[in-house]
Amino acid sequence: MAAVVLENVSKSFGKVDVIRQVYIHIKDGEFVVFVGPSGCGKSTLLRLIAGLEELTTGEVFIDDVNVSHLPPSQRDIAMVFQSYALYPHMTVAENMGFGLKLKHFPADEIKSRVLSAARILQIEQLLERKPKALSGGQRQRVAIGRAIVTKPKVFLFDEPLSNLDAALRVKMRIELSKLHRDLKTTIIYVTHDQIEAMTLANKIVVLNSGRVEQIGSPMEVYLYPDNKFVAGFIGSPKMNFINATLDEVTEQLARVSIPSGSLRASVKAGNAKPGDQVTLGIRPEHCQLKLQENMDCLQGEVLLVEHLGDETLTYLEVEGAEENVIVREEGEYADVKVGDRISVGVPQQHCHLFDGNGAAFTRVQEEEAA
Repeated sequence: MAAVVLENVSKSFGKVDVIRQVYIHIKDGEFVVFVGPSGCGKSTLLRLIAGLEELTTGEVFIDDVNVSHLPPSQRDIAMVFQSYALYPHMTVAENMGFGLKLKHFPADEIKSRVLSAARILQIEQLLERKPKALSGGQRQRVAIGRAIVTKPKVFLFDEPLSNLDAALRVKMRIELSKLHRDLKTTIIYVTHDQIEAMTLANKIVVLNSGRVEQIGSPMEVYLYPDNKFVAGFIGSPKMNFINATLDEVTEQLARVSIPSGSLRASVKAGNAKPGDQVTLGIRPEHCQLKLQENMDCLQGEVLLVEHLGDETLTYLEVEGAEENVIVREEGEYADVKVGDRISVGVPQQHCHLFDGNGAAFTRVQEEEAA
């Protein structure tokens, strides 16, 4: 196992800056996920750690060793790609042990490591099969097993589940979490799927246009996003945003006006002042169709109701909202229909507020509010 440290890491292709002055400290044994939209630089950052791309500036340390100028073979890492890249003419056992064979490991050692990895991944019964006889999930296990047998200090995963169907992705997420618990090895994992990030990671690194927007645990990033980008990216469905004007500021409360009324947010607005243009954010799961006493509300017209069995999503047209406002209710909620004009409860303790530059005002935690 090993810690991974990135110091002032940048990468440019000609005049195009892909990674911009990244500082990240990954602790020994952590499961860290790089997440962000397509083109944000997450795969490039992983390749810089692996040594598959040269740094433009900065340094990479693995287990306190500066590996910035070492080739991939000397960094003691193993990488699993989106493509399984298995040799079709080899058996599963041969595919898993091929890298060790190239390094001239003894045959007995190769066999022992392959069997050990196969037991961890529960594919012992597949060792004599060839890739064409395997399902997509089984092929991905073989690719992971090929990495395990090398006993690296760090595992690097580049969107390994992208080629799998939805049900198999859920199963493989469970298996990857179990693998991390069993091996206790540092894992760095790249995905554009924020659900994968939330369910797998000890720590999330949110990237946007080559910059780190926020680093934190999944719940820290979800509950206390640093800015509007993070708030909108983490969470499914995404956070609702409504343009607003700041009316009143106290130590632990801000009151804003929107076209349909006035709303309160439990935030520390700092140096903000009445009249400032701000954005109010509220997650779909925190909006309420069943109104409570003294709760602030917004009004809108129902455009669509999606009945999904375990939950119902109601889409509203709300004046001042950047997009349609989504309300998420558990179960089969049937009290609204298309064309209705309704009020939606907006609990102040769940509201987020962002300044004109998109930076978040600090939310008041429940113990502080009490």
